[in-house]
Amino acid sequence: MDLRGAVVVVTGASSGIGRASAELLARRGATVVAVGRDEATLAELADRLRGSSCVVDLRDAGGAAAVVEHTMAVHGRLDAVVINAGVGHAGPVLKMGPRRIAELVDLNVRGALMLAAAGAEAITRHGDGGAVVLVSSIAAAVGVPGESVYSATKAAVESFAPLLSEELRGQGITVSTVLPGVVDTDFFRRRGAPYERRFPRPIPPERVAAAVVKAVQNGTPRQVVPRWLSVPARLSATTPRLYRVLARYLG
Repeated sequence: MDLRGAVVVVTGASSGIGRASAELLARRGATVVAVGRDEATLAELADRLRGSSCVVDLRDAGGAAAVVEHTMAVHGRLDAVVINAGVGHAGPVLKMGPRRIAELVDLNVRGALMLAAAGAEAITRHGDGGAVVLVSSIAAAVGVPGESVYSATKAAVESFAPLLSEELRGQGITVSTVLPGVVDTDFFRRRGAPYERRFPRPIPPERVAAAVVKAVQNGTPRQVVPRWLSVPARLSATTPRLYRVLARYLG
């Protein structure tokens, strides 16, 4: 996919991975639609990148449609969607409460799936193909105790992506997931608990953004960032009991 002149929606663009992805896509020649809830930050970013901003809460039932409508009205086409917006939570599920569980499911799963569907439908209108990229998490592959609901929401996205790809087969639209490990962003502050482990070390969001852009351009189906985390992900998938024993032992 040639990014020069392509119109790309990026959700969660106010900060972190979303912001880094929007900036890198713009440097590669794409017109970026920055989506999020921080109006002032999005407006500054869109002005600097010469794109547009769309202030939307993707937890709302009409959020995905609003993003597509804005994009088509302002830019006349949609070539790719980077679905990055998400929320985390630290703490046992028994203490979360139904509202908090619903918040994670509404944004991380329902919002993501609805935008993937609405975005893919819009991409098909011009018939030139495109890309849908879902930013997941290594938690989707290995599961993290104390983050069980978050892990489950990201696992749902991982399950959805290859099936959407199969449904879009023959239409020139690639579907990819990017699974970051620990990233140096405000995610941990917003989830309610800081990251305190010595290992693995947090990586910069720009490193994940590079994988996102690669997925948009090349349609790479699945990328784990950093790559060495593919080893525990594979171990968890093939021998889950052994992985869980090792994970408890290593902390």
